[in-house]
Amino acid sequence: MTSATLDRELGAQIFFKCENFQKVGAFKARGALNTVLSLSEDEAVRGVISHSSGNHAAALAYAAGIRAIPCTVVMPDDAPAVKVTAVRGYGAEVVFCRQSEREAVCDREMQARGATLVHPFDDPRVVAGQGTAALELFEDVPDLETVVAPVGGGGLLSGTTLAATSLGTAIRVIGAEPEAVDDAFRSLKARVLQPQVPNPTTWADGLLTGLGEIAFGILTEAGTEIVTITEQALLAAALFHLQQMKLVVEPSGAAGLAAIRAIAEEVKGRRVGVIISGGNTDFGWLEAALAG
Repeated sequence: MTSATLDRELGAQIFFKCENFQKVGAFKARGALNTVLSLSEDEAVRGVISHSSGNHAAALAYAAGIRAIPCTVVMPDDAPAVKVTAVRGYGAEVVFCRQSEREAVCDREMQARGATLVHPFDDPRVVAGQGTAALELFEDVPDLETVVAPVGGGGLLSGTTLAATSLGTAIRVIGAEPEAVDDAFRSLKARVLQPQVPNPTTWADGLLTGLGEIAFGILTEAGTEIVTITEQALLAAALFHLQQMKLVVEPSGAAGLAAIRAIAEEVKGRRVGVIISGGNTDFGWLEAALAG
C-alpha cells in the first residue's frame, strides 16, 4: 500500500508490505509454517514449544493446528490480552512467566514435555520463512533502492537482508529499532553481540527480544544498518497508519515508518519498501499517541 500524503511529506515513493494482513496478523506465520511443516514425523508427534510475547506464539499455534500437533507457548505475564486470546484461539496451551524468565521457563517445559523447540528467530528455517515477505515485496515493486524492517530478535531483518542480497543488486537494508531496546544497533556498531537492555520500557512489545546469533552473523556480514527511533516517533507512526492509511498497525509494526521519517533527507527522491510487521494490538498505546 502507498500514501500520497506520506510521499509528499518525504519527497519519496514509499511502498508498504502489509504483514498486518497476514495470517495471525503478523509476518511470523511465515517462519513458523516453514519450520513446522519441515519437521520430521518423530519431531512433530511430540509437539512444538516456544517463547513469545505474542505474534510468534500465535503463528506457532496456527502452524501446529495445520499439522494437527500439540503446541505450548511460554508468554510474559504482561503480554497484551489480545495476543494471549489469539494464541489460545489457535489451540495452544499458554504458560505465563516474567519477561526475564521466558527462555528458562521454555527450556524447563520443553524438557518436561519432550516437545520440539521452534525458536522465534534463532533458527535458519524461521529466518528463511520470514525472508519471503521481502521476496514478495521485491516481486511486486521493482527497482526498490531501500528496504526497511523492524528488528527485535532479527528473524525478519536477517531474512529481508538475505532476500535483498540474493537479487544481486545494491539495495540498502535498514533495521528499525526503538532507542529503549537498542542492542541490535550497539551490536552491529561494535561488531560484537551485545546484551539486551534489562527491563526496557517501550510500546513496541514485539521488539523486546535481544538480537539472535544467526541474525547477528547475517546482518554483520551484509553491513545492514540500524536506525533507532524514539517512543514519540513510534507512536506518531502508528497513529499515522491508523488515521491516514486506515491501517491497524501495532507500534512494533510502525517502527519502519518511524525510521524512514528519522532519516528523511537520506530517502528523499528514493523508492523505499517498508515492511509493516504486524497489526495485533489492544490499542493501549492510542491514548498516549493522541496526547502527542
